[in-house]
Amino acid sequence: MRVSARTALTPCIGPVLGAILTVSALSLTATAGISLLTIYSLGLGIPFLLSAAFADHLMQRLKAMRRLGRALQVGAGGVMVVMGIAMITGTMTAFSFWLLENVPMLAQIG
Repeated sequence: MRVSARTALTPCIGPVLGAILTVSALSLTATAGISLLTIYSLGLGIPFLLSAAFADHLMQRLKAMRRLGRALQVGAGGVMVVMGIAMITGTMTAFSFWLLENVPMLAQIG
């Protein structure tokens, strides 16, 4: 089965772009619609441009981190196992409430 780039991006882009196109079509002026689509396009394109601009630097960092790769994988796997056990036993919920009580700033984030 052949998958094009457009098809692969549809689940992520479709709903947001559809909403922006709807709001643009219902806006009073064409300028408002153009500005919405321009901001959307910049938000979609700038991360790709930044990735391209810093690709060389990133590749150098990745080469340096390659030595730590196995340790990072084992550590991340351990964290996932601990989090899974905490979710199953209900400890995660208790820990979440403890964090909210002791670090009130976290309640403002989400």
